[in-house]
Amino acid sequence: MIFRDRIASSLLALAIVSAPALAAAQTPSPQPVNAAAQPGHDAPSFSGPSFRKGLWRFVRTLDVVRDANKNFKYRVVNAETTRCVDPTHAMKATFSTAPVGTCVSDKPEKVGNKYTFGRRCDYMGAVSTVITVRSDEAYTELNEVSVGEHPRTDLVVATRIGDCEDSAARNSDISAAAQLRN
Repeated sequence: MIFRDRIASSLLALAIVSAPALAAAQTPSPQPVNAAAQPGHDAPSFSGPSFRKGLWRFVRTLDVVRDANKNFKYRVVNAETTRCVDPTHAMKATFSTAPVGTCVSDKPEKVGNKYTFGRRCDYMGAVSTVITVRSDEAYTELNEVSVGEHPRTDLVVATRIGDCEDSAARNSDISAAAQLRN
């Protein structure tokens, strides 16, 4: 029980720290003025999926596997958020092959409606990622970390649920991290 409490508290801290990172992925980051002159920052290099702007519901779960029993998972995060966004911006960040520290992402492989990254650099470290596109209004993103003391699975199920109100569309540039703090 002590082990479970320790895992839960450390992963809760991870979730609190990483929630702004997840939300920030929904908000495009500003590009440098000379981004077009830098390799790897060209807009045409994005070959990922496109989604419709609008009101989206994101359901995120984070499960952690205990080393002693690989078949038992602890659900440490089960969060839902609804916001007016353009998920294509988040996909551009996900599909970016820019290194994160010493981690270098693989290019995704597309088979049918699935994009698979053998190794993608993420806030969790090097992860295996599968993005399944259901339509331009729904997708799932599964991130798995199988190395380390506590392997984990991060699943995001995203569904467009409608159009945004005009005021919400104007405010969609507000950082998601700021919205989570309120």
